[in-house]
Amino acid sequence: MKNNFDKIIERENTNCVKYDLRKQIFGTTDLIPMWVADMDFETPDVIIEAIKKRLEHPVLGYSFRPESFYTSIIDWMKIRHQWNVKKEWISFSPGVVPALNMIVLGLTEADDKIIVQPPVYFPFFTAIENHGRKLINNPLIIKNSRICIDFIDLEAKISEGAKMLFLCNPHNPGGSVWKRDELLKIADLCLKNNVIVVSDEIHSDLIFSPNKHIPFASLSKEISDITITCMAPSKTFNIAGLSTSFLVISNHELMKKYNKTLDNVHVGQGNIFGTIALEAAYNQGSQWLEELLSYLRINIDFVENFLKNNIPEIKMLKPEATYMIWLDCRNLKMNDKTLRNFLIKEAKIGLNDGPVFGIGGEGFQRMNIACPLSLIEKALIRLKKAVDNYQN
Repeated sequence: MKNNFDKIIERENTNCVKYDLRKQIFGTTDLIPMWVADMDFETPDVIIEAIKKRLEHPVLGYSFRPESFYTSIIDWMKIRHQWNVKKEWISFSPGVVPALNMIVLGLTEADDKIIVQPPVYFPFFTAIENHGRKLINNPLIIKNSRICIDFIDLEAKISEGAKMLFLCNPHNPGGSVWKRDELLKIADLCLKNNVIVVSDEIHSDLIFSPNKHIPFASLSKEISDITITCMAPSKTFNIAGLSTSFLVISNHELMKKYNKTLDNVHVGQGNIFGTIALEAAYNQGSQWLEELLSYLRINIDFVENFLKNNIPEIKMLKPEATYMIWLDCRNLKMNDKTLRNFLIKEAKIGLNDGPVFGIGGEGFQRMNIACPLSLIEKALIRLKKAVDNYQN
């Protein structure tokens, strides 16, 4: 393996959310942070070198996205996901979360019903409720240690007059990669009921074989016409701080409405380095990504075996995608407040609380394993010791 993912990177004192906000988030700095979804690995050399090259020019004035920006996205989608995307389908956002908010503002009205599928990435909720729309829950269910869709409930919720559905594909925090038949069932319901699908596919490159990501909009032209796809290289290549994402919208009217909102809030220009990083990632980042996925799989297997052999009270839903692990801690018999305090004060690890992901998150915790294996081992040893002491 060319890249050294075992290397410990000191991230403190870099205005790093994950490390430098520990006191604010957890009340202490004395814990291993394994929460916010960025990686403790070095950003790929090809991206760093591309940014350095641009810095050789002494002026950082206004810039625009060149043809090569769009070409890099089109090529990546075709090679990585067998999806033929056209330039005119691509728009910009400084992040997927801002995109969700602009989509709600531009394509829905006050009191419109928007469906989410909890437990799910929690900014989905605020993007709906902060703008006076009605949040409708279609709670997911666990079958055979996998997060699955309750289609009976989904059909009932859609038939009640929903305007839009937020789809997390692949799923965060559960790690499910939605299969073709699952996506087609969603599509069928949404087509019959004129529901717009907003598909958050930011984790779509972080897929573990034999699973395969299927862009929702790629299923058919008819499905593409009701879909807005949100994507970014930020999670894949550890460049979230560059605030660069993009949308794929084949429907001209939906694109027109989105772009009007983007123009109205004046955040469409982006930044020089985000553009450069995206191009470098998609043009030259494939090998790095393959090595990353191999390393993440090792980390996931380690967590699975450690829990099974040392802390059987905690179960994990083995992710089919992403570097987040959804931990089922319900057998510890703690309420959520007690569990949070236990992990912070006794185990000294900082995870994401399950309840913030909505219905179905009670008794769960989300763990970020995109870090050196030695750090994961250290955290799990702490957790085992804390659980042993608690039970004794």
